Amino acid sequence: MSTLRHHPRWPFLALILLILALVVSACAPRQPQIKLETTSFSFDDVVNGVIVSKDLLVKNTGSEPLVVDTVSTTCGCTSATLEPMTIAPGASGTLHIEFDSGAHGPELTGTVTRQVFLSSNDPDLPDAKVEFTANVLPRPESAS
Repeated sequence: MSTLRHHPRWPFLALILLILALVVSACAPRQPQIKLETTSFSFDDVVNGVIVSKDLLVKNTGSEPLVVDTVSTTCGCTSATLEPMTIAPGASGTLHIEFDSGAHGPELTGTVTRQVFLSSNDPDLPDAKVEFTANVLPRPESAS
């Protein structure tokens, strides 16, 4: 009984399969892919007037450079920056988010929710979002 490995055309067939695999992989779409460390988190309790911050990893799991055009927030009480704005395939950047719990004045208390948006050249997720919450507590001098 003969096996395929001992067939006289085996090297030729192996070469054809290898070429076919290379052609298929070369034709696969090459694109950036954004991957956020997390899409939501909480600053927990924050006394009104305190500025809190968090750094998150933003990774490019794609095969082309990820270019983030803009980083925006839903409120002036929140700022966000990304370094670098262009992330090579397999590399990561740092998204720095700051929330100023006193930006709306000393009267703001309770749970707030804010978002940060990253607009990029990722064709599958062109507008990635990170959402956070914070429980804003009264300032000690305002407490009754």
